[in-house]
Amino acid sequence: MLETQIWFYSGAILVILGSLATARGPGVRDPIVRILNTEVAAVGVSLIFLTYNHTLAILTFIAATSIMTLILLRAVIRLEEMGVEE
Repeated sequence: MLETQIWFYSGAILVILGSLATARGPGVRDPIVRILNTEVAAVGVSLIFLTYNHTLAILTFIAATSIMTLILLRAVIRLEEMGVEE
């Protein structure tokens, strides 16, 4: 019982920290740091789902990570093409 609570609460903490870091992300100049901030939230969501179902957790992690990475890398590439300096 305690092990399930540890996974759930650590996942909730990671979701909160990752969301706050991502919201603060536009002030961060390094695009790699922005991507890592969203990955922290994805890992937190996966830990929360891990308390319920292992298959759901791994599928959610793979889907969330791949979608967020593609979107953020496209945004970084577009900013580089436009020549925007932050």
